[in-house]
Amino acid sequence: MKPITLVLSVWLASMCAHAVAAPQPYTLDQLLSLALQGNKGVEAAAAGVDAARAGITTAEAYPNPEVEFTTGRVSARQPGAGTGIGQTLSITQRIDLPNQRELRRELATGTLRATTAGQETFVARLVAQVKRGFYETLRREAEFAAAQEDLALTQQLYNRAQVRVDVGDAPKYEAIRVAAELLNAQKNSQSALLRVNQAKSFLRQQVGEILPAGFAVQGQLGEVPPLEPLDRLRTVMLTGNPELSQFRAELQRARTAVDYERSLRWPSVALKATSSRDPDVRDTQFGVVVSVPLWDRRQGPIDEAAATAIRVRSLLEAREFELTQQLDAAYQQFQIAASQVEALESGIVRQAEAALRVAEAAYRYGERGIIDYLDAQRVLRTARNDLIAAQFDLQMAAIEIERLLANSSAGSSS
Repeated sequence: MKPITLVLSVWLASMCAHAVAAPQPYTLDQLLSLALQGNKGVEAAAAGVDAARAGITTAEAYPNPEVEFTTGRVSARQPGAGTGIGQTLSITQRIDLPNQRELRRELATGTLRATTAGQETFVARLVAQVKRGFYETLRREAEFAAAQEDLALTQQLYNRAQVRVDVGDAPKYEAIRVAAELLNAQKNSQSALLRVNQAKSFLRQQVGEILPAGFAVQGQLGEVPPLEPLDRLRTVMLTGNPELSQFRAELQRARTAVDYERSLRWPSVALKATSSRDPDVRDTQFGVVVSVPLWDRRQGPIDEAAATAIRVRSLLEAREFELTQQLDAAYQQFQIAASQVEALESGIVRQAEAALRVAEAAYRYGERGIIDYLDAQRVLRTARNDLIAAQFDLQMAAIEIERLLANSSAGSSS
């Protein structure tokens, strides 16, 4: 059995070194601040808003004048006519119709609203992902700490069983049974550490390279504020969800696009001035150029814009229903997880801890066998892991509700 003790000692030494080398931990607020600074998606979304804002400047710009200049030699075909250089200069200025200009600006403004709402949607999802990674890391670290505690208890039990076997107070199979449990506890501890590293890797992916590789987190897994009534949350979500706001902005833009395409049926107007000069004559003319929409009545673009408006409206209605269902499911999950946490904290875990203490005392005084002690330890391990999982599920439900409401304080009571 000495190789088991040696391997375990090496494993515990590596865990101690890992704990000593732990860097300064990050709180959730610090991680969220870093994510908003270091995530490249945030930068890309902000650039998209800047581009949409520049589109308003483009929509407000006046059309440039068109200048045409021609020159050539004038030859006389009749006696006495002058010869020399002939030149023609013409300037054409297209005039925007007032309604077309206003509609074009409304289109650009609608694009800005939709892009801004899309940026808010991305930020809300990013915040939710960072929170998921943060609490996933806390969960895995809690599981790892529990596995370490279980490993230490099993090691103590193994040492005690080995002494009893050596002095002849217990059969040899008792030490063998505990040795198997010891190896299983070591495996669980190793698996728990791997899950901690995986959770940290996911969290760093969401925050970005600004977060150092060897980081630690600081927080509590079970701190969740109470929720408002479900009807109130539905109202807040339907009015304030940025994804729905994006669909509404796109719908308004699509309707404006229909009006704009219809306005293009009107004739376009341009002012034109022409000055011609040859050796004998100088001619100056002013006029109006009108483009008559005789053949192209913009029916295709109008129908296309109308179909786009119908499609966006259908997507909005479908998304409202989907998000409402998601909110209802998250609310129910929150209530279920809260009940599980309360039951586990107030009764099950405490009873399992008391049962383990009784089993340990009975085993120490020879009143119970090793199997009873190991069963009590296994029950406590299961109850403790169930509590950690329930606390995590409670956090996930709260985070999902906050994401749907896009409000970091959505879970607090008014």
